[in-house]
Amino acid sequence: MQKIIYFIIRVVTRTTNFLPLRVHYIFSDFNYIFTYHIIRYRRKIVRQNLINSFPERSISEIKEIEKKFYSHISDLAVETLYFSDISKEEVSRRVTVENEDLLLNYINNGRQIIVSLGHYNNWEWMCCLRYLIDHSYYPVYKPLHSKAFDKFYFRLRSRFGAEPIEKNTIFRKIYNDSRKGIPSVSAFINDQTPKRDNIQYWTKFLNQDTPIFLGVEKIAKKLDAVVVAAEIQKPERGHYHIKFSLITDRAKDEEQYAITEKSTRHLEKMIQRRPEFWLWSHKRWKHKKEKAILKSTITDN
Repeated sequence: MQKIIYFIIRVVTRTTNFLPLRVHYIFSDFNYIFTYHIIRYRRKIVRQNLINSFPERSISEIKEIEKKFYSHISDLAVETLYFSDISKEEVSRRVTVENEDLLLNYINNGRQIIVSLGHYNNWEWMCCLRYLIDHSYYPVYKPLHSKAFDKFYFRLRSRFGAEPIEKNTIFRKIYNDSRKGIPSVSAFINDQTPKRDNIQYWTKFLNQDTPIFLGVEKIAKKLDAVVVAAEIQKPERGHYHIKFSLITDRAKDEEQYAITEKSTRHLEKMIQRRPEFWLWSHKRWKHKKEKAILKSTITDN
């Protein structure tokens, strides 16, 4: 069954991707109407997340962000399918990079680089980075339950020579590269929700108590890697601009949680500037701090 599903996905992408992206956006516009107005996909979750994150905004402002968000995720759906067969020439037209020298200077000095990003704008198009910088690039991922979709996304993320690495094995990969003197760039999506039993750190994020993964900080400190934040901007529909900013190039010297805080604050500022581009349908705040701490205390005792 999974092979059949994957075959159908590839048939759909192969038969539609000869159409220009502007035609795909017509499907996106219809999908927006269907998703937002008809089936109302996760609208309660999105609305509550926005209200909690921006208590100072009026309900009319919240609704405006909400509509823009649903239009944006409809675009993400068609763009992701389109990216599966996009050419290098079109990538060069649609994706620009600012501060790539920041990466290249550290790579040329043999440093390992960890890029921290979030579910902001089209993070899947970051996979073209391998083509743009011409060095080893590892998008870090968690395998999907559906083998068909997992295979599709693995193929998509492998475009242009990127090497997707499972999150449970990424440290070993970077460590081995470091021992061999091979510099690389690894990209972590850093705004996912840890399982309740794996929560080790809480911070304020978008006006709410939020559990944060510590993987980037732990790996960076162990390997003294350079940590860089990536901001994916959307200057116009179908075009993205990736801007890199240094978090630290002295990870071992950073105070505990400092790297995590700096990365989180960077993402938070991006979202506050253009909130419609973040993944509000994600159940980011399903764990409550008081309950998690209480459970941890009971378990420890």
